[in-house]
Amino acid sequence: MSSNIDPVSLTLGLGLGMVLMASIRRLSTAEKAGLCNPGIMKDQPKVATMAKVKDVEDLLKEKPAVAYCRCWRSKTFPFCDGSHAKFNEASGDNTGPLVFK
Repeated sequence: MSSNIDPVSLTLGLGLGMVLMASIRRLSTAEKAGLCNPGIMKDQPKVATMAKVKDVEDLLKEKPAVAYCRCWRSKTFPFCDGSHAKFNEASGDNTGPLVFK
């Protein structure tokens, strides 16, 4: 039993399959990137950061500014560590911290 496979059809089929797989991969990556909170306290139904004004005032006695993360990517959450810069470059977003002075 011999199989006659047209090389052009095989090439087109493989090419279309690769394009389809790349599109599916891009879609799933875009969905993950679209999450506001990719991994902070995901075991909780809602994450709400509370800060007392007095606590912020006390921090401002030690530092010129206090920055709270709004991109959800900070390793020091709820405080900003500058992770938004890398996120903004990768996503095209323009998020930044909430800063108290």
